[in-house]
Amino acid sequence: MKATSIEIIEILKKAGYEAYWAGGCVRDMLLGTEPKDFDIVTSAKPEEIENLLEHTIPIGKKFGVILAIKNGHNFEIATFRSDSGYSDGRRPDAVTFTNAKEDAIRRDFTINGLFYDPIEDKIMDYVGGQEDLEKGLIKFIGDPEQRILEDNLRILRAVRFRNALNMQYAPDTYQAIKKHVNLIKNISTERISDELNKMIMGKNAGRAFEELFEIGALETLIPELCKLKGLAQPLQYHTEGDVWDHSIKALDSLTQEEVDPNPLPENPPTSALKWATLLHDIGKYDTFEIKDDRIKYEGHQEVGAEIAKKILTRLKFSMKIINKVEWLVRHHMMVIPLLEMPDSRRRHWFLLPEFEDLLEVFRADCMGIIPMDLKEYNQIKKLYKHEIAHLKLLPKKLISGEEIMDLLKITAGERVGEILEEIREKQLGGKLKTKKDAMDYLKKLK
Repeated sequence: MKATSIEIIEILKKAGYEAYWAGGCVRDMLLGTEPKDFDIVTSAKPEEIENLLEHTIPIGKKFGVILAIKNGHNFEIATFRSDSGYSDGRRPDAVTFTNAKEDAIRRDFTINGLFYDPIEDKIMDYVGGQEDLEKGLIKFIGDPEQRILEDNLRILRAVRFRNALNMQYAPDTYQAIKKHVNLIKNISTERISDELNKMIMGKNAGRAFEELFEIGALETLIPELCKLKGLAQPLQYHTEGDVWDHSIKALDSLTQEEVDPNPLPENPPTSALKWATLLHDIGKYDTFEIKDDRIKYEGHQEVGAEIAKKILTRLKFSMKIINKVEWLVRHHMMVIPLLEMPDSRRRHWFLLPEFEDLLEVFRADCMGIIPMDLKEYNQIKKLYKHEIAHLKLLPKKLISGEEIMDLLKITAGERVGEILEEIREKQLGGKLKTKKDAMDYLKKLK
């Protein structure tokens, strides 16, 4: 991707135009991180970009933005511009094509206002971005209040960058954020959910949500989470603090590989896993009671599943994520009972496609507690790995759905799936070993 972006810059430069990498890719490069995307800025006008490059899409042509597709990669190419008027708190009312310096000073933060020429190995810094990177400062370009009024989403972007990059705020930037935090109510739901998702998937996610609470943003975005602040826990089991402290600690534990160098799943935590971990105890506020001189939250998992669904639906997450988070929150208390279940019932849980994530929510739940105790987690993980290794040695299914329908004279539907599962369970339990055994079992059903 990097090499292809340089090819595009070479094409633009050979045609007589200025062309540079811009924004996040330059910032990441200077921080020693491999950029995920390479955005390009140029003096070429949109029509000139389209004429020079073979495959383009005018995704934001009136704002000077063209999407170029080359060698299977996508690149946003933007013409140098200055903006005027942001009546909707998001997009400029008017755009004027201009030069590199004017383009830099219209951007949000100094660390995102850097340009780099990969051909000449030269950085263009019109906004002091390199100095702020060295100092570790998140700082608006120009007047902080004006930057926020232009695009209200910059409040959330500031929180995300500050935490993901482990930086601090310039004083006037932080004061402007706190002063105008109420403007986040004007941001579209889709942009909010995208920013929150980037926040939870980035580094220092727990601290980012702490900060959203501190500046007063979380009350607008996810008021249900704010109720966990100050919500008491039984001290004999939890000395880490209130339910909020526990939830944040659990979320942060998902990236603490030193505790479990081989977590399940082996891939990085998914968005659904992270949201389920943050929201796993969201039902405790509504179920809090003092019973038998103890703090209890009976049924908090079921109540929490409904609240989690409501939150993510309101934020317009995909149904795939909503359903998975709801399921994980609803069943997050099911892991310990697995130790006492019969083998066949436990095997049923192990075979669920969501089980590895459920086990990870349980691990995070345990790690969010002081004193931390991973004994049950390690027992279940050992049983699970042993069972999965055993299953891999077993032959394929003894019978197909089509054979079941043919023999029992039934049509496709839930009943076929139930019978397939019954036969598989009996196969795994050693009660059915051959295809003939399965056919005989079906004849008895018939």
